[in-house]
Amino acid sequence: MYPLSRPLTHLCLAAALVASSIVAHAKEAAGDATAQIRRTSFGVPHILANNERGLGYGIGYAYAQDNLCLLANEVLTVNGERSRFLGAQGKTFEQRDNLDSDLFFTWLNTPIAVSGFLQAQPASVRDLLEGYASGFNRALGERKAQGLPAECGAGDWVRPITSLDLVKLTRRLLVEGGAGQFVEALVGAAPPKLAAQRPVSDFSLALERQQRFASERGSNAVAVGSQRSANGRGLLLANPHFPWMGGMRFYQMQLTIPGKLDVMGAALPGLPLVNIGFNRHLAWTHTVDTSKHFTLYRLELDPNDATRYLLDGKSLPLARQTLTVSVKGQDGALSQVEREVYASSFGPVVQWPGKLDWDNRHAYSLRDANLDNSRVLQQWYQINRADSLQALKASVAQLQGIPWVNTLAVDEAGQALYLNQSVVPFVDKDLLAQCSNPALTGPAVVLDGSRSACQWKVDPQAAQPGITPAHLLPSLERRDFVQNSNDPAWMANPAQPLTGFSPLISRDDQALSLRGRFALQRLQGKQKLGVQQLQDMVLDDEVYAASLLLPDLLNWCKSAEADVAALCASLNAWNGKADLDAGIGLLHFHNLFTALAEHPQSWRVAFDPADPQHTPRGLAVEQAAVRKLLHQAALDSLQQLAEAGVGNDSRWGQIQHSLDGTPVPGGPQALGVYNAMYSVAQGQGKRLVVSGTSYLQVVSFTEQGPQARGLLAFSQSSEAGSAHSADQTRAFSAKQLAPIAFTEAQIKADPQYRQYVISERDKAALASSLR
Repeated sequence: MYPLSRPLTHLCLAAALVASSIVAHAKEAAGDATAQIRRTSFGVPHILANNERGLGYGIGYAYAQDNLCLLANEVLTVNGERSRFLGAQGKTFEQRDNLDSDLFFTWLNTPIAVSGFLQAQPASVRDLLEGYASGFNRALGERKAQGLPAECGAGDWVRPITSLDLVKLTRRLLVEGGAGQFVEALVGAAPPKLAAQRPVSDFSLALERQQRFASERGSNAVAVGSQRSANGRGLLLANPHFPWMGGMRFYQMQLTIPGKLDVMGAALPGLPLVNIGFNRHLAWTHTVDTSKHFTLYRLELDPNDATRYLLDGKSLPLARQTLTVSVKGQDGALSQVEREVYASSFGPVVQWPGKLDWDNRHAYSLRDANLDNSRVLQQWYQINRADSLQALKASVAQLQGIPWVNTLAVDEAGQALYLNQSVVPFVDKDLLAQCSNPALTGPAVVLDGSRSACQWKVDPQAAQPGITPAHLLPSLERRDFVQNSNDPAWMANPAQPLTGFSPLISRDDQALSLRGRFALQRLQGKQKLGVQQLQDMVLDDEVYAASLLLPDLLNWCKSAEADVAALCASLNAWNGKADLDAGIGLLHFHNLFTALAEHPQSWRVAFDPADPQHTPRGLAVEQAAVRKLLHQAALDSLQQLAEAGVGNDSRWGQIQHSLDGTPVPGGPQALGVYNAMYSVAQGQGKRLVVSGTSYLQVVSFTEQGPQARGLLAFSQSSEAGSAHSADQTRAFSAKQLAPIAFTEAQIKADPQYRQYVISERDKAALASSLR
């Protein structure tokens, strides 16, 4: 059940904005939206309407038929109400304490911020949001009458939603690459005298979540142009790796407004637009980028008062904001918990024990560039409607609404495009040299918070003050190919390296991911590429790291001690893949690789920036230190698998599975597995997939228009009782990509085709046969 624990001073302005939102909701209630919903195989909805409100109405209704409890749970979260209904000690899907989550979203989604975001939207986007809320609420009413799904639990927290709730979901998405990784650090920050009185959050889990961000939201993408595609037209592989559960779980759908919009793809919960997909003229996808979307500022505190900081020599008070959260006690009674958060002119103060400490001398503020990004929904709507690659590129340059991902696209004429154009602080090399402290270098950029000269630069050509303008961000158009697997921009195509950017944007001095190297290996040469070749990159389940290390490991095994003979036998028998038939050699190889990763000197050939496609490589088993490390790692791996109940004859398909038990192929991205899967231990000898290949799409442009194949790996519905909770998962397990219906002829020819019309005027419209 979604809400339960899983293992795994502008008051006047605020009032005015809220009042305007109430007017909008009054319009919402009095609307007249109509949508036609056509379902095809796997329950995929194709939604047709005459305008945006009708389209949103159909999206919200269809989504609630498949994922009512999931969205209701996420709405509960972004409203900061989990503790009110479920108690402070419960956990979110991300294993975050309810109280910490509620305090953070109370801070993030203030009435002024949420209403301001909604009012900043063009009428078309507001209509989509209002229609979505109305459609969801209609389905909620119908499903309550039938009896809510088991995933809703007692259901007392399931309520009708508004367009403001959808804005809150969007703002949550925006800060995933920034403030959302500092929840405990933000709500727990306190000056030294008060710190001992504050409850201590579990920062070990917070650190683990932060480190998992890229693993759970990584992606692969390849856009092939006319020079390399088999038919001389555009070809695209979209392979996002996103969570299989919770608020980042994709949903597949087609959206059509005749003469204005016709797009197929996948969207995140609560978004009335397609995030990754294709239309008649182009196809696009995204990969999580390596750019920085926030910076930290190290504050110099007033020596007489740790709640004041020095800026240009002047002592200023930290602003204080009181957050209030309702908490349900064990007796069911509600009480109020109050917490003060602090902020400098650079942003909220964050405190991370041992990393970002608040003492009597220093504190740290966080500035997230996406907090002021109100353009994200309009950005995706423009991409959905783009009729050319240049239109897509122009909209991104103008709006700069993409939060924290790269964009790869291809058009029907065979032009391929790579864009690393997301919302990035405007901190160029000069500002970085003047304002960063080399002693504080690390994954996050820390700037000097004692000087106003260290504020982010402002360029009038940027869509938002303080962000890097589009013309200073990486962009590459080619006729052969571009690709990305969560690497910096520089090797999108090795024939034309993208270099010379601010380190906040892209770096060209770091090793490529093994997935990136695998892709470049598959794409090298001049052979023509078709749908099958791109599909095989994922479904082959090749472990690229095995080609780099397995020969040396087997060589080591020839003289290894007898106590690791079983491990060596499994390595020798392993097929070098992460498919369902892979033996436990895969698990042992992963364990050895993880141990070796902590000792980069174990590589025979170290990373060379001049040869990023082929370094590092080889295992220096000729060194005694490496052999000693391997022996201990092998013993540890044997013990680990024995304790986990994994037998010597076990197969990967018996170990890794989805929530319903379907065996799932694919493996750890660290091993260079393109079909990346992130799974967690669940019971003896079992692993549950929680993230990985999600919406898999291969699009080829032909004389007849786009032809697409793919799957939503975890299926359309998150409800166990649905007929579409695991059907695509079983197809994915069998490596059977399905044709994606797009044209009217394809939709109506589908053997599972069915349609129905819903209208706000006719609440009694027939919908009993929809599930």
